[in-house]
Amino acid sequence: MNETPSSQSLLFLTDEQLRKGIEAMFFAYRGFTADPDRILQEKGYGRAHHRAVHFIHRSPGTTVNNLLSILGVTKQSLNRVLRTLIEDGLVESRVGPEDKRERHLYLTEAGSVLERELTEAQRDRMRMAYKAAGPSAVAGFRQVLEAMMDEDIRRQYEALRDKTT
Repeated sequence: MNETPSSQSLLFLTDEQLRKGIEAMFFAYRGFTADPDRILQEKGYGRAHHRAVHFIHRSPGTTVNNLLSILGVTKQSLNRVLRTLIEDGLVESRVGPEDKRERHLYLTEAGSVLERELTEAQRDRMRMAYKAAGPSAVAGFRQVLEAMMDEDIRRQYEALRDKTT
């Protein structure tokens, strides 16, 4: 049975209701990443490669340090991922125009093709879910996601969200 609790009852969620929400998030994430995971596996990449490609696409010319901040990973971990993407011709690293120690990252044409393929798979799944849920659910879902973000992370998200590509 598909219950729709009133907005008043949502203010007093039980531990069990919260657990169901947590589990729904886990399973939704599995579905959301399933198609890209298959594409990445065929090419010998993982989710870390996907995230790097995604955010380099969103901010062409981003620095390695900025990408480290966005992804929240160690420098060693990111360097491993970037080395592979650069060696495979998907990402280009350029010396900074003002600070020669900086490295600015750009997708190559091959990297852009991979990014589009991965994003289209997720966009299709998102579009189907949004259509099924309706506009008010979409707005509510975004509010919930944004409310779960820590303040620093929300600032990074808002900076990216406000960019147009």
